[in-house]
Amino acid sequence: MRRALGVAAFISTLCAAGAAQAQARGFGVERFEPSERGSEWFTLDSLDLRGHLRPAAGGVASWAYRPFVLYDPDGSVRSAIVEHQIVVHLGGSLVLWDRLRLGANLPLQAYATGTSGTLAGVTYPAPSADQSIGDLRLSGDARLFGKYGDVITGALGLAVWLPTGSAGAYAGDGNVRLMPRAQVAGDVGDFAYAARLGFQYRDRTGTLGGAPIGSEFAYAASFGRRFLGRKLLVGPELYGSSVTAGGDFFGKRTSPIEAILGGHYSWGDLRAGAGVGAGLSRGFGSPTVRVIASLEWVPRPEAAPPVVGDRDGDGVPDDVDVCPDVPGVRSADPRLNGCPADRDRDGVPDNLDACPDVPGVRSDDRAKNGCPADRDGDGVPDQVDACPTQPGVKTDDPATNGCPPDNDRDKDGIPNAEDACPNQAGQRDQDPNKNGCPKAFVQGNVIKIVEPVKFKTGSAEILPGPDGESVLLGVLAVLNDHPEIKKVRVEGHTDNRGVPAKNKKLSAARAASVVKWLVGHGVDPARLASAGFGQELPVDTNATDEGRQNNRRVEFHIEEKP
Repeated sequence: MRRALGVAAFISTLCAAGAAQAQARGFGVERFEPSERGSEWFTLDSLDLRGHLRPAAGGVASWAYRPFVLYDPDGSVRSAIVEHQIVVHLGGSLVLWDRLRLGANLPLQAYATGTSGTLAGVTYPAPSADQSIGDLRLSGDARLFGKYGDVITGALGLAVWLPTGSAGAYAGDGNVRLMPRAQVAGDVGDFAYAARLGFQYRDRTGTLGGAPIGSEFAYAASFGRRFLGRKLLVGPELYGSSVTAGGDFFGKRTSPIEAILGGHYSWGDLRAGAGVGAGLSRGFGSPTVRVIASLEWVPRPEAAPPVVGDRDGDGVPDDVDVCPDVPGVRSADPRLNGCPADRDRDGVPDNLDACPDVPGVRSDDRAKNGCPADRDGDGVPDQVDACPTQPGVKTDDPATNGCPPDNDRDKDGIPNAEDACPNQAGQRDQDPNKNGCPKAFVQGNVIKIVEPVKFKTGSAEILPGPDGESVLLGVLAVLNDHPEIKKVRVEGHTDNRGVPAKNKKLSAARAASVVKWLVGHGVDPARLASAGFGQELPVDTNATDEGRQNNRRVEFHIEEKP
């Protein structure tokens, strides 16, 4: 009995040890990474790197519903390991020399709830604590080109996360993380955008909830519009990542993706924001719903002190200011120095230029002032108008853009509406079925002829002169103009009058006569073949003279053409 109890105790000890080994290690579930303080986006960066020793500070609060869930194979929720999570991100930044920015962000998990669950023999406990510190992020970004407010500004940077957070509370990874990143941002009129690409190196690999975790490729993009004198910016933001290890790059469970729709309003040195979003995938940290709010202190850059002898106060002395009574900007061009900005350098200031990025001409019409000239008023600027003095229509063809609609595509002098062959130049003909058509032309897989090859009655001899040979000259021209046609089969056909066997023999002889004529006029015999079908393949009725005439024909079928 004692031996049995001992064995049972030993087995229980092994099971307990196995259970302990099957308990999952914690993970930083919060995937929302706020932008550096001073940005007009929640997670993207507007790259406002103006000023020297210019600070910014503030907080961003995020509530996420079900950011970490275990799923059954059928897609249903097995356990919400982290069901509710509230994180407050406190941070600040400092801009140096109008080019470099240093930043810091500390997440504080204020509330977290959830339910333990087991998947594939691994137990995932609920958060070990409601409150916890997250991983401290330190960063630096350097502006490479452009400046805030330009059409495009670019920067390179590096973010480092220190393992200050609690893994058991799902507030930290427990390892150092690094992410080099490239960012762009810009303004186009009242519209603003931003984008980021980065690679986050994580010194931790393994699986979580059955999916691999490790280093990630990260991306984000946003686009919005400014309102209320550029104080309010509203627009969506999309951000996501994908684990590069485990052979499931951009897989459903390894690629958390979120979208946020929000806005930021600035007044004085303060900026507030609010937004709502949702996870677009089932990757870890991608919640069902997310709500965000922010409040920041963002001092505006100090204005340069006024220069003595500067009536308009734009910092350009009057003695070199071409527009001394109108505030402007400095310019290396002495003709523009001190005048309002003129990006396209057409002499029309941007604030009056309807086309500020395209050189144009002055106009009394505000909608056209500074836009490229358009003498014919057809909406196609002269610089790309192939017919600048004739009103026309826009086309994708530079040769016809801005020209009147083409009523004679093949340029044979016969309007398209009257031209039986509007895409092949031809001659006028009283027969509307032949008007504007050449004697022969390529149509699909045949060389089309507009009139029959004429032979002597009951004979395979081609009528000499224009009556019999004019159409063959057209076929000859097509073959000479199209060396890519490698093989043509000449077919002879008859009506149903006479003996079928004799008709077939006659049709074969006529097809052979046509081949002989073409070879005699220089066509390589290897490009030609002949066949006679007699009355077997009519194209019209044999009950009328006209129908029988249509059935007595020669056809040219293209057999080999690239």
